[in-house]
This record gives sequence, structure tokens and C-alpha cells, in this order.
Amino acid sequence: MIDVVNQINATHREIGDQAVATGPGRSLLLRRTYDASIEEVWSACTDPDRIGRWLAPIEGDLRLGGTFQLKGNAGGEILRCEEPHLIKVTWVLGEGMPTEVEVRLAPGGDGGTVLELEHAAPAETVDGMVRLYGPGATIGIGVGWDLALLGLDLFLRDVAFDPATWGDRPEEKEFAAASCRAWGPAVQAAWDISDDDLAAAVAFAMQHHAPETGTDGNG
Repeated sequence: MIDVVNQINATHREIGDQAVATGPGRSLLLRRTYDASIEEVWSACTDPDRIGRWLAPIEGDLRLGGTFQLKGNAGGEILRCEEPHLIKVTWVLGEGMPTEVEVRLAPGGDGGTVLELEHAAPAETVDGMVRLYGPGATIGIGVGWDLALLGLDLFLRDVAFDPATWGDRPEEKEFAAASCRAWGPAVQAAWDISDDDLAAAVAFAMQHHAPETGTDGNG
């Protein structure tokens, strides 16, 4: 069902500096093109029934200024909604730090759609955590978004899967392991860490997302 190499290569990953409401930010940026119209991708990202088929069941007052809650995941406030180009929300998981997620859509070639997803948090907080603990958790968040965008691709191509058990199948674990490694260059460039520290960060992320693959992702 999943062509791991092509799916990994379909996404551009970088660490950015998207600001948040409280000031300077540090962000994870993902960009990929979908073989679907911008109206189709917008609908998949905003229609609650369709969101539940590739991400997670969602409830709330789904309008500008309203709030949302994804089952077993984050919730927050809808800050911007500019059909069919931009959605911005606060993103809070449990008692965690408030962060912000922005999704931007633009027409791509041959009728496709370019999607950019940027997840930002206060720069001082993120950089401090990386100094203390390394960027393993940052890689893990990136892998989570990689899995979400993969799920969106499968949904848009009408490939049946269950988001409630997403990540349990061997091919999904293989994708997650490859995603851990794919975030390495962006993380290393952002924080100028050593190869050994990067390897430790990737291994940390794999323990959560792909524990059965081993640190090299080959089982």
C-alpha cells in the first residue's frame, strides 16, 4: 500500500522560524504536492467527516473563532480560515505548551495542489529544550506530521486505511523509521549538532515511532 521511498521523497522538510503570538518562533515546515485540486484538498482538511477518515475524529465549534478537539490528539482555537488557501489554529496537546499550526494551499502543476504545513512554538522554549535534551522530541513531532500527510495522500487517492490504528502495520513502521532519518539533515542544520548527537536523537524518535525497526530502520 505504501511506497516508502517515494512517499518520503515527496515531502520537503525544514526547521523554520515562523513567529507565534507571543513572539519569535521555531517551526517544523513540511511541503508536498498532492494529485488533487485545491478545492478537494481544502475539503479534506476542513470537512469534519473527511478529517475523521485520514487524521482523527474531530468535534467542536468548527468556524473562525471557534474551537476544535481531535480525538486522542490536540485541540485548540481556529485563528484564521481563508477558503481555499489558509487555515491557522492553536495546537495544544493535553497540558502541553500552546503551539500554532498553519496549513497553506496553492495550485500546483497539472491540476495538483501544493500543501505547506508549519507547526510553530516559542523559539526560546524549543531551543532551550534542544540544548538540554537534544532534538529527539522535535524529530518525533516531525514524524507525526509526516504520518498525517501520508494519511492525507492515501485518503485523496481513495486507499482504504484506519487512522485509529495508523502506525501499527510493518510498512507504516518502516515509513516512520525512514521519516526519523529524513528529518536528520534539517535538525542538524538548525542546531549545528554533531553526528553522534544526531544519531542519538534519531534513535530516541525511533523508540517511540518505530521501536521494532532498530536504529538503522532495517529490522
